[in-house]
Amino acid sequence: MEREQKPGRRAILGAAALGAGAMALGGAGTATAAEASGEASGEASGKGHGLPVPTVIGHRGASGYRPEHTLGSYQLALDMGADIIEQDLVPTKDGHLVCRHENDITATTDVSAHPEFADRKTTKTVDGTALTGWFTEDFTLAELKTLRAKERIPGNRQRNTLYDGRWEVPTFEEVLQWAEREGRKRGRRIWLYVETKHPTYFRKLGLGLEEPLAKLLRRYGRHKKDAALFLQSFEPSSIQRLRKLVDTPAVVLLSTINSRPWDFIEANDPRTVADLVKPEGLKWIASYAQGIGPDLSVIIPRTADGKLGTPTSVVKDAHAAGLVLHPYTMRNENTFLPADFRRGTDPNAYGDAFGAFKKYFETGIDGIFSDNPDTALLAAEDFRKSR
Repeated sequence: MEREQKPGRRAILGAAALGAGAMALGGAGTATAAEASGEASGEASGKGHGLPVPTVIGHRGASGYRPEHTLGSYQLALDMGADIIEQDLVPTKDGHLVCRHENDITATTDVSAHPEFADRKTTKTVDGTALTGWFTEDFTLAELKTLRAKERIPGNRQRNTLYDGRWEVPTFEEVLQWAEREGRKRGRRIWLYVETKHPTYFRKLGLGLEEPLAKLLRRYGRHKKDAALFLQSFEPSSIQRLRKLVDTPAVVLLSTINSRPWDFIEANDPRTVADLVKPEGLKWIASYAQGIGPDLSVIIPRTADGKLGTPTSVVKDAHAAGLVLHPYTMRNENTFLPADFRRGTDPNAYGDAFGAFKKYFETGIDGIFSDNPDTALLAAEDFRKSR
């Protein structure tokens, strides 16, 4: 489809928001149809091949269709055309970084079916929450590799259970190697979005995440400002620590408006997310990071009946501070959508995801995490056409 051969207003906005870090959005090759058509042209990216705006981030891969954080989920997200693919990192007992949303692997692997690990079941308090199950930090990598991944929310995504047992838990190094192979095959760099999970908790166990992560980034050439990778964490101190180790672009994740980052709680820092999204808080974040990843409710709060309310000024204020915004997470199922975009009575049926995407894109966000990259990509294309 023919489109005007100049960068759109929002593509320029996304690059401008990075300020001096705009080079971080550069790529080594033409990645998407949006880039080829000028949505992320040289003028927009500052280097010739920037990310399209809105950017589509495959949340834990294509987790709406495959068990999350598996090479199968990552591959499908890439094949669908996701601009960036996300990994969450937790450590093993022997210090390897593996891709799991949580260190509690009870719901995402078949560990409970392994009698040899029955005695590893335990109760731990992680970031103030008591959890009973099996945890990555109690397994060596060799032991973890005997497990197989499974669907985390089978009640919502029964079809995904078809793939239970097909894939291992991948190490982050295996993902980096996969991205290199796919990059050579496709003639472009593969963008990754990498989160340190519970960094304060793991540092207290002697399993700090930042140093081994930085070592891997340097080994695979993803430690520079122009790396095709974003670092992310819900703990600002983790991003600050990483900033001293690598120059890779980084994003501070922000939970719901009244919450506090766990490292703030540990340090008796009284600030909440509400404080961090004020101009002075955003200025502080911009002193060491290139963006924020807020919960979608920080961008558009929901009303008492679960519908979308009035957008906040966070997008405008963050852009004024030179930050990009990549909020999370859009999913297609009714149960996850705002009430005004649900369709029918089945909570696991798809609702009007396109309508919800449109509302979020209209706020001026630079990208979005989605469990359904194919839906998000179509919604982003629709939005660009409407500008």
